[in-house]
Amino acid sequence: MMRKSTTFAIFAILVLSGFSLLKAQKSYDAKIKKVLYFNPQVEPDIEEIKEPTNTAFFSAVSDNLSERKNKMLKTETQISFDSIDKKTIADYCINNDADFAIVPKVKYFKVGIGKYVFSNQVIVSMKLFDASGNLITETDYDTYRKNMRLLGSTVNSVKIGTNGAIKGILKQLRKIKPSEENGF
Repeated sequence: MMRKSTTFAIFAILVLSGFSLLKAQKSYDAKIKKVLYFNPQVEPDIEEIKEPTNTAFFSAVSDNLSERKNKMLKTETQISFDSIDKKTIADYCINNDADFAIVPKVKYFKVGIGKYVFSNQVIVSMKLFDASGNLITETDYDTYRKNMRLLGSTVNSVKIGTNGAIKGILKQLRKIKPSEENGF
């Protein structure tokens, strides 16, 4: 009789501790936000620069998000930055189980004097939407005005601009909702 009650007590303790471990895991997973990134709209619209721009952009995004409690979701779709449909964003978020969506734009411009070009600089713009397709905030980062960079590769300009734009969105989110619940 004593042996059965001891076995039952040990079994009950193991089951209850298992539930508490599952609950802790669930609360940790609930804090991780999924952010859906679209391919950036590239200006000027030249096919040869789109793929290197996408590669540099997503490299910077993944480096930046590895430091945060967010999970990057990537879609190969490009949405026009200036005409964004709320329903389209909401559908993409629902289909990809995303909490937020970011629509980016990368605009190239050359810095130089006359016919001498020193470097290609970029303006990286981003719009952040919630899962319902509502615009939360938007920002842009000009690598020439913010860093005063004259020399450097185009890939580095895209990475610096992307990091600056993500930091700008985070800064604006803190102003909108100064708590840890803003989630991004």
